[in-house]
Parts: sequence; C-alpha cells; structure tokens
Amino acid sequence: MSSLANTKPRTVIPALGNLWAALEPLSPVIVRVTTGLLLMPHGAQKLFGAFGGYGLEGTAGWLESIGFAPGLLFALLIGLLEFVGGLMLTIGLLTRPVAAAVIAFMAVAFTIHLPNGYAWNNAGFEMPLFWGLMALSILIRGGGKYSVDSKIGVEF
Repeated sequence: MSSLANTKPRTVIPALGNLWAALEPLSPVIVRVTTGLLLMPHGAQKLFGAFGGYGLEGTAGWLESIGFAPGLLFALLIGLLEFVGGLMLTIGLLTRPVAAAVIAFMAVAFTIHLPNGYAWNNAGFEMPLFWGLMALSILIRGGGKYSVDSKIGVEF
C-alpha cells in the first residue's frame, strides 16, 4: 500500500506540467515585483498627491487626527516606505529589511482599520492584512535569484 505523502499529485492536464515546472522559479519574482510596484502608487499619493492622494500635508493632518504626531514625519516615513521601499522590493535591493518594515507598518495599519471590519471598500483591514502577508512571504523568501541582492552577493 503506497503512502499519499510520498506521491506527487497527478496533473489533470499533463501537457501543462512542464509549463508549471518551467515557470515555478518565477513565482517568487512575480510576488516580489508586483508587491513593490503596487505599493509605489500609495507612496506617491502620500508624497506627491498623485493618484488622488492628499500629499504630505493632507496625509500628515489625517495621521495627527488619529493620534500620530508629528504627522508630517509619519507621513514622510510612510510615503517613503511605500514609494522608495516599493521600488527597492521591485528590484530586490535590501529585500528582507524593506519587507520587515512593510510588515511593521501594515501591523499598525491593520489595527487602525480593524474597527471598520473586513472589506477594503469600507476602509476595513483586508488590504493591510494582504500587504502584510505579501511582505511576510517576501521576508521569508528574500530577494531570490533575480534580485539586486543576489547580484551583489548580499542577502540579509
């Protein structure tokens, strides 16, 4: 009798098995690059007022209204983390430290959004949870083979 733990699942469409195997090394790259690129516009909203954002002053005012003072400092730090940190994740530079910073920021954002419930469209905790888990995945994996970290031979 064979053990299920020792058997590989049968591919339903066998022709796709080779495709999945060939693309598997790109999976962590897709997660890292997409996370970085999608964080950048959030930073641009806070830093520059792009994409309908409120810029540094508006973000600072909101942050102070919920108890984060000095608001301008927090707005700058958060905007830089999302914009510059997003770029760093995209290229895989200082990948783990940036991912750790995103996790810390998203833990705070989670607590801010928690009272609003789950759904993102009601300012709920869905998106901070999602971004935090993506950053955790990146923290665990690191920059990987296709990163600046790998090319310079330094990984934290």
